[in-house]
Amino acid sequence: MVIPVLEALDSTGKTITTDALLTQRTLATYLLDHEAHDVFTVKDNRPTLHADIRLIFEDRGQPDFREPPTLAHGRIEQRAIWTTNHLNDYLNFPGVGQAFGIARHTVTKKTGKTSTETVYGVTSHTQATAPPADVLAFNRGHWSVENGCHYTLDWNWDEDRCTIRTGHGPANITAPRRFAIGAIKAKSHDTVAATIQRLARNVRLVFDYLRMTENSRRRPRPFPALAG
Repeated sequence: MVIPVLEALDSTGKTITTDALLTQRTLATYLLDHEAHDVFTVKDNRPTLHADIRLIFEDRGQPDFREPPTLAHGRIEQRAIWTTNHLNDYLNFPGVGQAFGIARHTVTKKTGKTSTETVYGVTSHTQATAPPADVLAFNRGHWSVENGCHYTLDWNWDEDRCTIRTGHGPANITAPRRFAIGAIKAKSHDTVAATIQRLARNVRLVFDYLRMTENSRRRPRPFPALAG
C-alpha cells in the first residue's frame, strides 16, 4: 500500500525512510525511477541481505561517526555508525549506494543496566551525498516519527495485537484512538498513558476533561462595575 500513498506526493529529491517490513525490491525500484533516495532497515525478513551486511561489519573497528551521549526518559543513549560501499555491486538489491550498521548503546540511569542493539541497512545515498552522520540522522529521524505516532498507539492500546484486520475495521478503530491522543496532547500536562489511566472507565471524568459538561465549562468573567 505504500506506493499508492507515495503516488500522491512529489518524492523527487526526497529521502524516504522505512522499517524492515518495507525493505522490498519493488519499492526500491519505484523510488529510483522517481529520483528519490531511500534508507532501508534490513532485518531477518531479508535473510540473505541481512547476513551479507552483518558479515562485513563483524570486525568493524572504530565507527565512522559517533554521537555524543544523550539523556532522555531515564536512559543515557549513544549511537555509532559504520558505513561501506564495498558491497554496492555484490548485494542483490536495487540502487545500493552504501550499506551501514548502527549500534545503540543504552544505560538505564536508575539501575545502571546496559544494553547494546545493532541494526543494519542500505541506502541509495552515496558517501558523497550522505556521509555517516547524515545516514545516522535519517535513521534516527525515522524512529522519532515511529515513536511519536505508532508507538503511542501500540503502547496504550496494544494495537499490534489487535485482531480487527478486515474491511474498514482497522481505520475505524484507529481514528478515535488518534483523536484521543491528539486531544490529550493538546490539553494535558501529563503523559498520554497517565491521562488514559486516570480517565479510564469513568465517562463523567472524560466529559469534564473535554469540558463537555455544564460545570466544567469556563464562564466569562463579569465586567467590573464602573463608578457613575
